[in-house]
Amino acid sequence: MRDDEAIAANLHDLERELAWFTRLLDVRLRQYFPTSDATAGTSTGATALEATDLPPPEHGDSRSPWAAFLRETPLALAERAALILALVPHLRPRLLDVFFTKNATFDRRFTEFGGSRVDDDFEPTGETLAFLLGGDSLEARVTVARLLEPDHWLLSTDLLRPAATGSTGRDQPPMKAPLRISPEYLSLFTLGHRPRPALSADFPAQRLATALDWDDLILHPGTRKQIGEIQAFLTHGDTLMHGWNMAARLRPGHRALFYGPPGTGKTMTATLLGKTCGRNVYRVDLSLVVSKYIGETEKNLSRVFDRAQRQDWILFFDEADALFGKRTETKDAHDRYANQEVAYLLQRLETFDGVVVLASNMRDNLDPAFTRRFESVIYFPLPRPAERLELWKRGISPRARLDPKVDLAAIAEAHELSGGSIMNVIRQVSLAVIADGERPITGDDLQNAIRRELAKEGKQA
Repeated sequence: MRDDEAIAANLHDLERELAWFTRLLDVRLRQYFPTSDATAGTSTGATALEATDLPPPEHGDSRSPWAAFLRETPLALAERAALILALVPHLRPRLLDVFFTKNATFDRRFTEFGGSRVDDDFEPTGETLAFLLGGDSLEARVTVARLLEPDHWLLSTDLLRPAATGSTGRDQPPMKAPLRISPEYLSLFTLGHRPRPALSADFPAQRLATALDWDDLILHPGTRKQIGEIQAFLTHGDTLMHGWNMAARLRPGHRALFYGPPGTGKTMTATLLGKTCGRNVYRVDLSLVVSKYIGETEKNLSRVFDRAQRQDWILFFDEADALFGKRTETKDAHDRYANQEVAYLLQRLETFDGVVVLASNMRDNLDPAFTRRFESVIYFPLPRPAERLELWKRGISPRARLDPKVDLAAIAEAHELSGGSIMNVIRQVSLAVIADGERPITGDDLQNAIRRELAKEGKQA
């Protein structure tokens, strides 16, 4: 089905859902108030609705993303109502205008409607859902309270995301928190696709991609062999865990530590693992992970891990020693919170049913108790002369011209550079000769650029 056809089918199905919601709301208002005029201000109460009272629409064999989701994920009445209620502000917000009605007796809003009012918009809350399902019925309230527990699948899968913090910065009880749908599922249900998440404090991860292949990455043979073990898990891990019934005996997922000097291919290797196995790779930005608000770090990391779990991503933590380095004794509250953050991340790493790669320049910088948790610990050494020669040959553009006097083999032998440093030199030299009319690259060009590159690293040629 083409995208426009999927969207058209989705709009048709969502219109039916909105019509069902409108009937549900109308029935509730008529049951709860003695007349159809909610301004009367005197309620009679009501019982909780059952699925048989106003059954939600069935979409048959519709191929819309909404219908496909419902087939894959059968919903109870309260779950279906919660999802539609969270969608209404985005699809047809005027349906919620009735909740602005005032109680004529007390000249104030109806407390039982719940809701949060921001910039003249009504945001439904758990209390709004409880009213919709049962008026002032305690049964409906308990049903909604259970639905809003953190381990309920609607929240644990990040389908619904109640706003835990209010406009004052204070934590809100679950029933009073605005009931919001996550941007990922909002896009899926309205536009028919999941967007790539943008790097932010709420989602501290960014997708890695490359146009290169394994042939473009020169690795030590021992390193390449160990990388093959991770590829084997990515390809056959599901068979190992479930086909061979090893899930009860082995930890889920695969944790790998890449360590070695900068520029030796750690990030590129993680990216290529995802490319060759058909999985997205997301690099977690540790500078965005740690929050000044207690508990926010766990929430931000949880969003990354939960989405990675659902969509089978590979997670990559660069410069991992920034968070997992050896720690001295706890001296203040900052140290305690930092230790809590590390403990939380370790717990998620232990239970993550996927591949996580952490990279560090120095293995000795990491806490030994932490490194024991890895299935793979892989060293990325500086390339040897033969490998450096291959990097020089493959890195220089086919359009570039080398002066006949240039001896790349001698340069590779003389200068112990990482692959990243070699590419930096090639970049400098290539730009210089292009600016000079695309003249040939000379030995002096290369030697001067190598000296500058080594000076950046605090070394001498």
